[in-house]
Amino acid sequence: MRLATVRSAGKLRIAVLWQRPGGGAWIDVAEGALELLGEEGCPSSLRSLLSREGTGLATPRRILSELERGTLPETVATWPERGVHLAPPVPDPGVLIDFYAFEEHVRRARARRGLEIVPEWYRYPVYYRSNQRALHGDGAEVWFPAGEERMDYELEIAAILGSRLETPTPDEAEAAIAGYCLFNDWSARSVQAEVMKVGLGPAKGKDFASSLGPWLVTPDELGDLAELKLAARVNGETWSEGTPGAMRWSWGELLAFAGEGVSLEPGDIFGSGTIGGGCGLEQDRYLQPGDEVALDGGDALGVLTGTVRRRERDR
Repeated sequence: MRLATVRSAGKLRIAVLWQRPGGGAWIDVAEGALELLGEEGCPSSLRSLLSREGTGLATPRRILSELERGTLPETVATWPERGVHLAPPVPDPGVLIDFYAFEEHVRRARARRGLEIVPEWYRYPVYYRSNQRALHGDGAEVWFPAGEERMDYELEIAAILGSRLETPTPDEAEAAIAGYCLFNDWSARSVQAEVMKVGLGPAKGKDFASSLGPWLVTPDELGDLAELKLAARVNGETWSEGTPGAMRWSWGELLAFAGEGVSLEPGDIFGSGTIGGGCGLEQDRYLQPGDEVALDGGDALGVLTGTVRRRERDR
């Protein structure tokens, strides 16, 4: 099942993809619940729906079941599968965490600074907390800091949590994942290189923007993550290719580490970290204002795009 947050008439609405003959359509979940299931008060945001229904997401599944047996009432809002304006699947996460889980990326990125991988990386699935208020959906303009010369993308996927967790086991954490989507952890490499000398993480090199989307795919539809083929294209040219199956840890292990001693909530977002070869830093090749970056996750995950902009310095 695929879920998205549609931006329509100035409002955000959660929608489920109905893959009908002749072309798919996004169906308003709250209106579908009312008109097809006779249920009032269905949330119009994915975060709220996850808080109510967990990973099962019973309401959109029941809507799809009803549509298989009947027709869609005209009173239910729909949008075309392609060309609709999509916000991030969860525009308002409580937490946005990004891991560092691909050995090839870590080795290449550290080698650029003349460093080897520290032994602790093999012991801890480390992460940093990014800015959940700077999250963009598909097709957004992404504004880098003024003066940044090494503008970069990162090819990742993200897991969206569907149930509350606190000190979970890896199995419990894995079972709490509601779905996956593409994630671009945009990076201002010049700033990042400077602030990381202090030792507290990437800070201002990261918190200006991240992109998420275009939709969420539930684990039952997505299947084996190791079989996924991802790519990143800049202005149509392929810069990166790889698979999320190369992560050092399982998703359950990542989330169990992040959730040890703390509470994680439905709708929280967790990036995988950059796949090996999945950024310009590893190639010493950077973006320019006006470049369009497209992360391609195939039919299931779709394509997540963003256009690079750079802020002007104040005079």
